Amino acid sequence: MKFTILGAGSSYTPELLDEMIVRRESLPVDELVLYDIDEKRLEIMTGFCRRYSAKRGFEIQIRGTKDLDDALYGAAFVDTQIRVGGNRQRVKDEKIPLKYGLIGQETTGAGGMMKAFRTIPVMLDVAEHMVKDSPDGWIINYTNPAGLVTEAVTRYSSANIAGFCSGGIFPKMWAKQSMGIDYSRVQYDYVGLNHLNFISNITIDGRPVTEEEFDTLARTNDDVGADIQKLLGCLTSPYLQYYYKTGQRVEELRKKPQTRGEYVQELEKTVFAGYADPENADIPEALYKRGGGGYSEVAMNFVNAVYNNIDTEMVVNVPNRGAVSFLPDDGVVEINCLVNRRGMSPIHKIHVPAPCWGLIAEVKNYEMLAVEAAVEGSVTKMKQALLAHPLVREYSIVEKLVPELLEGSKEFLPQFHLTQTS
Repeated sequence: MKFTILGAGSSYTPELLDEMIVRRESLPVDELVLYDIDEKRLEIMTGFCRRYSAKRGFEIQIRGTKDLDDALYGAAFVDTQIRVGGNRQRVKDEKIPLKYGLIGQETTGAGGMMKAFRTIPVMLDVAEHMVKDSPDGWIINYTNPAGLVTEAVTRYSSANIAGFCSGGIFPKMWAKQSMGIDYSRVQYDYVGLNHLNFISNITIDGRPVTEEEFDTLARTNDDVGADIQKLLGCLTSPYLQYYYKTGQRVEELRKKPQTRGEYVQELEKTVFAGYADPENADIPEALYKRGGGGYSEVAMNFVNAVYNNIDTEMVVNVPNRGAVSFLPDDGVVEINCLVNRRGMSPIHKIHVPAPCWGLIAEVKNYEMLAVEAAVEGSVTKMKQALLAHPLVREYSIVEKLVPELLEGSKEFLPQFHLTQTS
């Protein structure tokens, strides 16, 4: 099996390799191809991954390449984790909205939209190459904002793609952390969009959780808080903090001495110094300060389900196709699916918690307009998307914000022209 990682210069790449080592008996990966446009990072990561696998007795061919066709040709699975413009652009996505009193965050709100605008054209190019080089292969997308990227590829390409986020297993992680319960014992209905999810009908060993157990899980998700989740009657994605605590979060972000992107830039200097050390064959401890863990486990669960044709329930970003009745069929949702060699089959959602469906619909409206704006290079649809977004919405701010956002990412937006009006 040939497995390719696009954006292999990411500090998370060794976690995927580690998961392959754990599953070596069931998933016979014999070639790991690392692709990145950053030659220095690619060289460092290729060397580290070779040392890491050798220390653990994992006999596999590992090579780096800057040739996209070489990376994709014949690949059974392609994990995408790219960041167009790097963390330098992320910092702009964080700072520009904050100037206008808006949430400055890499996947949520106006900043998330700009990340999508830079990323979607690149991912559509990857999808086009995938159709040519490996038409039966699967793109496993972790590139954020995952929902918008996955929707763009499904609407404008015939490539096979499954969009993922580690958030799908967060309730299992919370149960293990707070109650010592194994993942397999915890089940739930998961409905919404990437980074905008609601978790209900939670069971342990098939029985509904008690009020006390729900409270324990809700307290573990402390970004949102137990009081809000108890009021809603369901658990939520941690990213709902930006919707339910908007003013508080804006003030906190403004007062911080540096943005999250600036912090990550500094942290990665330490992480990559560890990766670059020719005597080191272990993942640097500094990586675990960055957060975002769990995604490699989810990715390889998908590989296992497809490659070995094992029916597996997973949370996936997929076209709606009637699964959530009040959303368009071609809009991508993040919901429970049955996964096997045939792909993903969304599990129809009979119940969506009443306090939640309006927000889901609003943000889906924004997402679909944002995807179209990214593909068409339409300033008009960009403005419409921001007006639809519950974290932006105000016309006078949109008119000032749009030119500054476009100027900040100008070198990465060939589809946009600052003077165009449509």
